[in-house]
Amino acid sequence: MAGPAADFKSASTEGKVGRARGLSEVGLRAQGNGRDGCESPAPSRLEARGRGELGILLGFDAEDDLALPTLMVCMRVGRPNVEALAVAAGLAERFGSRIVGVAARQISTHANVRGAGPFEPHDYDPRKFAEQASAAEEEFRTALSGVETLDWRMQMTFGPACEYVADEARCADLVIAPIDVRDRTFFPSGQAEVGDLLMRLGRPILTAPAGAAGFRFGRALVCFKDVREARRALADSLRLLQAMTHVDVVEVVESGAVEDAERRLSDVKAWLARHGVEAACEARPARGGAAKQLQALARERDADLIVAGAFGHSRLREWAFGGVTQELLLRGDRCVLSSH
Repeated sequence: MAGPAADFKSASTEGKVGRARGLSEVGLRAQGNGRDGCESPAPSRLEARGRGELGILLGFDAEDDLALPTLMVCMRVGRPNVEALAVAAGLAERFGSRIVGVAARQISTHANVRGAGPFEPHDYDPRKFAEQASAAEEEFRTALSGVETLDWRMQMTFGPACEYVADEARCADLVIAPIDVRDRTFFPSGQAEVGDLLMRLGRPILTAPAGAAGFRFGRALVCFKDVREARRALADSLRLLQAMTHVDVVEVVESGAVEDAERRLSDVKAWLARHGVEAACEARPARGGAAKQLQALARERDADLIVAGAFGHSRLREWAFGGVTQELLLRGDRCVLSSH
């Protein structure tokens, strides 16, 4: 049963350089929206806010490569979404993004049982969802009042809510979702859970932990491993990494495999450099669990963003995650960008 829904270059190189210099004075513009670039003290990166000249030198268009045109925020109904909205607002201010808010909930089987009696209203669940979703929409629009373009979508679903959210994510470049280590995951809430979203979206997901007051473009820690999921996460995080002040790439390996890891990381460093990201890459011998070691490193370096692949497999319609994914993302205390 569905609930109510709301509405939803060609010039010479010299000319491009001149245009990039001009844009650096006022901030990049994408599709009519304002977008700030980023500053970096590193001499091999742009000293101005725009990054246009570096993009020309490296063979890509900075206006396109730094864009995150559409963000999607996965809203919880019946609960506050302060952290996810604060993170979305910070990203939209930097990249000039439009933001789509989406709320979904699966019809409760308990409501159907209660509705078996002759006097129980059968529209109890949809009515309650509509009220809570309207409150979530008001929170969404109020928190993001400074964003030029906002869209809102909501739906009550027969199937898992995450399937609806995953379908709507076709319009997004990045999905932002709240995560709270206090959440009780044993009892399903009927809403889109981060674990299911990770495996179904086909888009990178950025989790906003409890207490997040926004998104800081300071230091990023990339947790690398030479597997598909980690490579996908690295590529998906490129636009954010280009905007960070410092980027560290770390691979935790057994002591006898450090040399091979260093060779892999040299390729990663060169690839990032070709896309305008100066990164410090390091292979670290494993000491205890890799997840705890990476968490400790993130705290030590005061990382504002962690980038990591999501490793998991389906088990009776629930996702069983590896230790690193559980520790960094589902139990983390800072923003994590992850892909599967």
